[in-house]
Amino acid sequence: MKQPNILLLMTDQQRWDTLGCYGNSVIETANLDWLASEGTVITHAYTPSPSCIPARASLLTGMDPWHTGILGMGSGQGPMGTGFRHTLPGELAKAGYHTQGIGKMHFFPQRSLNGFHHTLLDESGRTEDPGFLSDYRAWFERNKTGDYGFTDHGIGWNSWMARPYHAPEFLHPTNWTVNESIAFLKRRDPSKPFFLKTSFARPHSPYDAPSFYFDLYRGKTLPAPDVGDWAGIHDRAEEAFKPDAWRGVRSKEEIMRARAGYYGSIHHIDHQIGRLFQFMIQEGLMENTIIVFVSDHGDMLGDHNLWRKTYAYEGSARIPFIVRLPRSLGRTVKRMDGPAAIQDVMPTLLEAAGIPVPETVNGFSLLPALRGDSISLRKYVHGEHSACYAEEQEMQYVTDGKMKFIWLPRLGTEQLFDLTEDPKECRDVAGSEAYAQELKHWRNRLIAELEPRGLGLTDGVRLVSQVGKPPIISPHYASRVGNKIGY
Repeated sequence: MKQPNILLLMTDQQRWDTLGCYGNSVIETANLDWLASEGTVITHAYTPSPSCIPARASLLTGMDPWHTGILGMGSGQGPMGTGFRHTLPGELAKAGYHTQGIGKMHFFPQRSLNGFHHTLLDESGRTEDPGFLSDYRAWFERNKTGDYGFTDHGIGWNSWMARPYHAPEFLHPTNWTVNESIAFLKRRDPSKPFFLKTSFARPHSPYDAPSFYFDLYRGKTLPAPDVGDWAGIHDRAEEAFKPDAWRGVRSKEEIMRARAGYYGSIHHIDHQIGRLFQFMIQEGLMENTIIVFVSDHGDMLGDHNLWRKTYAYEGSARIPFIVRLPRSLGRTVKRMDGPAAIQDVMPTLLEAAGIPVPETVNGFSLLPALRGDSISLRKYVHGEHSACYAEEQEMQYVTDGKMKFIWLPRLGTEQLFDLTEDPKECRDVAGSEAYAQELKHWRNRLIAELEPRGLGLTDGVRLVSQVGKPPIISPHYASRVGNKIGY
């Protein structure tokens, strides 16, 4: 049987509940909804570390953050680096695939390939290598129609502020990412199957959807933020005024403007994905192509008085995940409810392509479950993030999509949410007598995850507060990168 092509579509910072196929009746995502109708919607998918670098390292390697060595983007965490023994594009390249990455990679050094034959980069405002100029930025400067820059809208890369895109729509990075994806499909090696990662830099802020999309959602009634009975701890007026605040209450007008820009960015991405699909249909490429759509993490958008990501809450940690297999690989179920994680992408794609899964991978192939096998691959997802915006938001969590236990080690506090009864996490039941056994059960699951590390996070019976202690650093990071790059 001819090896299937693989298209990996990735968005940046897209929360799980912003697609029609996940039940959102306001947003228009016709192309991704069509993809979902042709494949499987994974209903409870989570990121093991809800920020860009650690999540993308897990996607790249099929490993959890402890084994990639990247536990977040905070103190003690280095950049992604290189030196991984096995990567998804690397294994596919060894198996005869022509591999290409387009858009946001977030590698370091920025021109690292990490197994790809070639990359074309849009790294937003990051210039971490001396003299680095992204391919998108160079293209923008060559093609702009006036005396303006690519950030002249005045909004920061992590801001809650929003406004329409300031330049002609054809210059938007979302359009460029699809332009280059189509160009690759035209010039690829036709004697080999292809692996194309099309990686959008949006809907991550700036929330700068082109005017058509921005105005469309300014005219709609959008979901208001969910604010739990515990969320007053993040109503910090002294912090909310910052243009890149990670917490605090903004005005209703500002919140809804941010949501309009965010929803508009997703609608824009969906239209551009439609362009890519149309080209693939025209060229006869859809029939033998596996397509996966996933995001690295979500965005709180003001939920529980929080912005951005890094949190264990649903808006930040839960992600969209759609898999569409060619018919030659068999029929799949319409929805898969068992918990899944972003490190499952690599083993799933390798098994579907008939390629051995390296022993370094600790994600699970979802292929049996996609085909209707009722055997559960994992009972829960474990996630974590080091301190980033502030020490207190360092977290550990475990969830099966029905219950969620969160531990904040720098505060020494626990939270428990019954996601079946309270899917928006508005009621923390950690202190409820009715949930005492559930609390103990889920705490023990986290203890079982952390005890083998031997770093004092637990004594085997209790979780041990980390207040005043040095940041946790995985030994796997230093062993991989050595002295090539620093912390």
